[in-house]
Amino acid sequence: QVQLVESGGGLVQAGDSLRLSCAASERIVSSYVMGWFRQAPGKEREFVAAINWSGGRTYYAESMKGRFTISRGYAKNTVLMQMNTLKPEDTAVYYCAARAPNSYSDYALIGTYDYWGQGTQVTVSA
Repeated sequence: QVQLVESGGGLVQAGDSLRLSCAASERIVSSYVMGWFRQAPGKEREFVAAINWSGGRTYYAESMKGRFTISRGYAKNTVLMQMNTLKPEDTAVYYCAARAPNSYSDYALIGTYDYWGQGTQVTVSA
């Protein structure tokens, strides 16, 4: 059972940056995919970004490209997400997720992820 703990959220102003971190309780197997999702009040959870742990290939929701960057952290079993030029519409709870190997090629599918963190709140004021 992999436990995921997010950190780095907070209250910032529009245009600011934040870096979220997700620490896994055990070694992230090279075949895993690590993802970030977010859920705004009254909205469904949506895909933000994912990284294939073995090769480091990254995937982004179209609206996040160019502003958000997912990467493996320097600390073991850590995945980061750098968020730049934040907008009020980025306000949400951000969740880290881990996916064991499966047959789904679409990394944006929420139901294909096996482990989830508790989330960290990001609030962007205008």
